[in-house]
Amino acid sequence: MSPDEGAYGDPGRGDGHADPYGRPGPGGSGQTRTRLPDYADDRPGGPRRPARSSSRGLVTVVGIVVLLIAAIAFANRGGDEPSTARPDTERPKADSTAASGTRPVDGQQGGIATGFARDAQGAQSAAANYAVALGSADMFDKPLRDAIITATHVPNAAAERRADLDEAYGARDFLERIGLGPDGSTPDGQTFVSRTIPVGTKVEKSNADAATVAVWHTSLFGLAGETSKNPVTESWYTTTYTLRWTDGDWKVSDFDQQDGPVPTGRDQRASTADDLAKAVEEYGGFTYAR
Repeated sequence: MSPDEGAYGDPGRGDGHADPYGRPGPGGSGQTRTRLPDYADDRPGGPRRPARSSSRGLVTVVGIVVLLIAAIAFANRGGDEPSTARPDTERPKADSTAASGTRPVDGQQGGIATGFARDAQGAQSAAANYAVALGSADMFDKPLRDAIITATHVPNAAAERRADLDEAYGARDFLERIGLGPDGSTPDGQTFVSRTIPVGTKVEKSNADAATVAVWHTSLFGLAGETSKNPVTESWYTTTYTLRWTDGDWKVSDFDQQDGPVPTGRDQRASTADDLAKAVEEYGGFTYAR
């Protein structure tokens, strides 16, 4: 049997096999078979060869690949025409959230990092560390609050801010509302929690003498204790600091705070008051860097 006969039947016998395109062949002897364009010889009675379906499939695949390569080359070409893409300044950089690895400071004043670099990175590190200090429980103690304001603010802003903060933190109704005593003291058997934890920083604008830095942070605030009426809760804020280069360091001249962005909370069971109090006492803070 010839290869043509084995694969598709003898063209002259009408054996009922389907042709290479899936169409049924002639049903009986003596019938005339209609020849398709893929025959090797169009002469009457000429032998038929198998259709080149595999060859056609290969050609189709190659064609698709060529078109894809051409499309990619067209998309990646540059320099021939003006680009309509957004400038890089409108898109986040690939490393915009990566840590720089540069040591932020070598010194401190009253437990607050000092001596930041006179550049955008130094301004971000200063803003993050100042956010922690200005959101700490020490702000509810008058002497400690004065020290924090002095360490973090430019002199004229410190003088103005100190009076405002004394009035705010010393207000009896405010202290009563958060569960503290009239002098800001913590009730017996409870632990006062006020912590700010920076998540990230962003430079709004900066030069050698001034910078505006936004700090996205979460805050823990409340009283940890079995009898607490103000349990420790979590909040999210973005605080934007206006900084000025003063006496060899970045200092706060003004700030503004707004809520959020606030992530969706997970379904986690709240810890006991004892666990929270223990965590606050055992886990220390950090020096924040860019």
